[in-house]
Amino acid sequence: MEQPVEMNTLSQILEKLRLKGKDNEIRMSDHGKMQSVNFNKIYTPEELTIVKTYRFEGMSDPADNSVLYIVEDNEKNIGYILDAYGIYSDNDGPTFDDFLKKIPVADRDEQELFS
Repeated sequence: MEQPVEMNTLSQILEKLRLKGKDNEIRMSDHGKMQSVNFNKIYTPEELTIVKTYRFEGMSDPADNSVLYIVEDNEKNIGYILDAYGIYSDNDGPTFDDFLKKIPVADRDEQELFS
């Protein structure tokens, strides 16, 4: 039986998503909602569910921290939201944070997501 490979870097997880065809980035749009890059869809928080969260901390620079949220939309499409901290953040502070807080969370097993 093949042992699962532990994914512990951001690039490993993003590559795994790409290989599974689930590399749909979702970003904050200009109008305060999230927009899918691949599907050109606009989402409200109620249309998404956070199904897995990964936190990464930089070894040498405390400002080099990020969080990757694996999300599922109401049509069962998987995508991700990337939140980098500090100077690397592309997200508009309060608007982005408020949106994230409103997304329901349903933590799923990693194998289920990547199978």
